[in-house]
Amino acid sequence: MTMPRRALLGVLLCSTLALGTAASPSLHAQATWPDKPVRLIVPSAAGGSPDILCRYLASELAKRLGQPVVVENRPGAGGNIGIQAVARSEPDGYTLGYGNIATLAINRSLFSSLPYDPERDLAPVIAAVTTANLLVVNAALPVKSVADLVAYARERPGQVTMASAGNGTTSHLGGELFKDIEKLEVLHVPYRGSPQAIQDLMGGNVQFMFDNLPSILPSVTGGKVRALAVTSTTRSALVPDVPTMQEAGVKDYDMQAWGGFVLPAGTPGPIIQRLNTTFNEMLADPAVKAKLADLAFDTLGGTPDDLRALMDRETRKWGEVVRASGARVD
Repeated sequence: MTMPRRALLGVLLCSTLALGTAASPSLHAQATWPDKPVRLIVPSAAGGSPDILCRYLASELAKRLGQPVVVENRPGAGGNIGIQAVARSEPDGYTLGYGNIATLAINRSLFSSLPYDPERDLAPVIAAVTTANLLVVNAALPVKSVADLVAYARERPGQVTMASAGNGTTSHLGGELFKDIEKLEVLHVPYRGSPQAIQDLMGGNVQFMFDNLPSILPSVTGGKVRALAVTSTTRSALVPDVPTMQEAGVKDYDMQAWGGFVLPAGTPGPIIQRLNTTFNEMLADPAVKAKLADLAFDTLGGTPDDLRALMDRETRKWGEVVRASGARVD
C-alpha cells in the first residue's frame, strides 16, 4: 500500500528533526569548547625537563583558553604509557598529550610492539619546541675537542665508555650516530635517566655522553663536565663558544630532540584548529620565546600536517640508527 503524501512528508520531517537533534549536542560542544578544564598528559616523571616545559606551557595555554590546563604525569615504558592514555581518551578535546621524538618516532623502531599507532591513533596539533644535545666528557679526561675524543677512543677500542639516559633515548641514539659516522668501538652504558648518568660521568665511572641541553647545562656551566660540541647544525646561544658537531669535523651530524602536542584520533577538526592557532600565537609571543630560551628550548610552530611530516621523517631516520645499533626493547 502506498503511503499518503502528507504522511510521507511527516515521516521525513520527523527524521530530519531527529538527525538535527542528535547532531546538535556535538556541534554545540565544539562551539563552546573548552567549557571545562583540559587535561595535559606528560609521559615523563614530575620534575624533569619535559615536565617543567609542559607546566609552563600549560599555564600559558590556560590564559588563552580561559580554562585550567591540568598536567598529569604518566611516566613509564619510554613514554609509551602516557601516549597510550592519550590515544585511548575520548576525542572531545579535553585530553591533550605531549609527545616527543621518542614517543612519536623512535619508539616505533625501538619497541617490538607499541600499545598505540602514532599514525592511526593520534591527531597531530603542533610541533612546539626543539633542543639540542651536548657531547660532554669527564672533566679529567685528557681531551679538549671532538677530534681528541675520536683519537682517544680509537687508541682504546672497546675500553672507552659512553653513558646514556637509557636505551633508545636521544642521549643513546645520538651516541650511536656518532659511533657510526666515526667508526668507533666504545661501550654503551645505559642508565635510567640522565641524573645518575651525569653523576657517574662527573665521578669518572664513564668517559663521555650525549645529553639534552636542559639537563646537562648546569654541570657544564659549573665546570663539572666539559662540553665538546652541540648536536644541532647551528650553535646554541646558551653555549656560544661550543662548536657544532659538523664544525668539529663530524660530517653530516645533526641530532635535535623535539616535542609537540597531540590529541586522540577523531577529535573534531575545529577543536584541533583552535588549539593549533592558539599554540602558534603563544609560541610567537616574545615573552614565551624568552622563557623557553631560558629553559634551553627553541620554538617551532606550524600546522598539524607539519608535525605529521616531522614524525614521518624522524621515524625513517632514527629507524635506520636503531637497526644499526641493535637497540631493542621487547
